[in-house]
Amino acid sequence: MSGFLDQLLAALASMGDVRQMIEIGGIAVMTVIVFAETGLLFGFFLPGDSMIVVAGILTTANTHGDFARPALLDPWSLTLSLILAAIVGNELGRWLGLKFGERVERWPDGWLYKRRYLEAARDYYATKGASSLVMARFIPVIRTFIPFVAGMGRMPAGRFFRWNAIGAVLWIGSLVWLGRLIGPTPLAQNLGAVTLGVIGVSLSPLIWKAGRAWLSSSPGTKT
Repeated sequence: MSGFLDQLLAALASMGDVRQMIEIGGIAVMTVIVFAETGLLFGFFLPGDSMIVVAGILTTANTHGDFARPALLDPWSLTLSLILAAIVGNELGRWLGLKFGERVERWPDGWLYKRRYLEAARDYYATKGASSLVMARFIPVIRTFIPFVAGMGRMPAGRFFRWNAIGAVLWIGSLVWLGRLIGPTPLAQNLGAVTLGVIGVSLSPLIWKAGRAWLSSSPGTKT
């Protein structure tokens, strides 16, 4: 058991070999990661989008080149497990925001928690409303804090669940099936490049927002 945990922690720490992490931990570990990323404030650093796409790739066989491989995961078991984890994770996040939101607002910045993450999620929620539970699924960091902010805002449980479920289905479903489209192609032979590409696309909304904020605050910029 200790050997398994050592291998898994090494794969998580490297973040460069998502496939190794998936092969070691399987659907069970991915389910825990999605749950933690969507339900716990410290889970924002976990490899959500890239892990899901790579997992989707591994649900297909690939016959190209010297790295041909069979399908390693069942797509339906993967998709349903991760959707459930994403829904339950967000429900936990809402409950935590409802119960502990005021206390967390007083937290100082720490090694993982930064107040600016909470403020960014609050601004996004104020702009998008309930639909932020869908759109934020595709934005790292924000997706972790949005359910917490919704709980702080006392969003009704029924309304929250509807938008939560829609967001989980669209997020997990689209990324798994994107991976399945890539899986049989030569591109799947370079999972490192795929992982970096997914991370880049995922971070692009945050980069865009940061760029706009920087430009608007630059000397001589009219607002």
